[in-house]
Amino acid sequence: MTTKLAGKIAVITGGNSGMGLATARRFVAEGAYVYITGRRQKELDEAVQLIGSNVTAVQGDVANLADLDRLYDLVKQQHGRVDIVFANAGAGELVPIADVTEEHFDKLFSINVKGLVFTVQKALHLMPDGGSIILNASIASIKGFEAFSVYSATKAAVRSFARTWTADLKARKIRVNALSPGTIDTPILDGLGTTKEEVDQAKAGFASLIPLGRMGTADEIAKVALFLASDDSSFVTGVELFVDGGAAQV
Repeated sequence: MTTKLAGKIAVITGGNSGMGLATARRFVAEGAYVYITGRRQKELDEAVQLIGSNVTAVQGDVANLADLDRLYDLVKQQHGRVDIVFANAGAGELVPIADVTEEHFDKLFSINVKGLVFTVQKALHLMPDGGSIILNASIASIKGFEAFSVYSATKAAVRSFARTWTADLKARKIRVNALSPGTIDTPILDGLGTTKEEVDQAKAGFASLIPLGRMGTADEIAKVALFLASDDSSFVTGVELFVDGGAAQV
């Protein structure tokens, strides 16, 4: 059994389900101690049971800065540092531009942009030089999906952060990379419509655009997150790594 993250301390936001949970499981299997966050305590408790060991769950909302402070205070108290941050928490909704509301705009930018910015910023005083920061972006950052304009704009911002923070943190040799999934079969897709029929239609539409002919799995994202977190990617920084079955590539 390999231990590519032996002795590392990792924080994964949105680690209670989907890609975050799959990544937490991978990181722990590779020797890391992982802190996961999520808004729903029941799902966090279930995630901890599934991961089994070397994990602490902290309930909170990444858009709430007090919740982030509480998370990092605990990390500092228990381990004194964080080597890896996977800023994974995010939200998405299909809303045509004519129907965009202030509430929709504020919700997505608060979680996907504000939450991500301060998840990273508040980790920096605990991160040793040479750490790894992984930002969960999306192929939506470069594609023009119908009714996805606000979400896509948030993910374009995430891609930009990978570039600018690479420059900001170069003196500390902290690597910052964006991981851009295509359509991944996770619970977040259930928010793409108000009925099961709408959700199924959205999933089928996305899958039809994928050259590999299917949606990806959460563990396929976790494997790439492990690459970006480990020394396997020691000369990789500032990139956007697409994990999309070719959907944004051809």
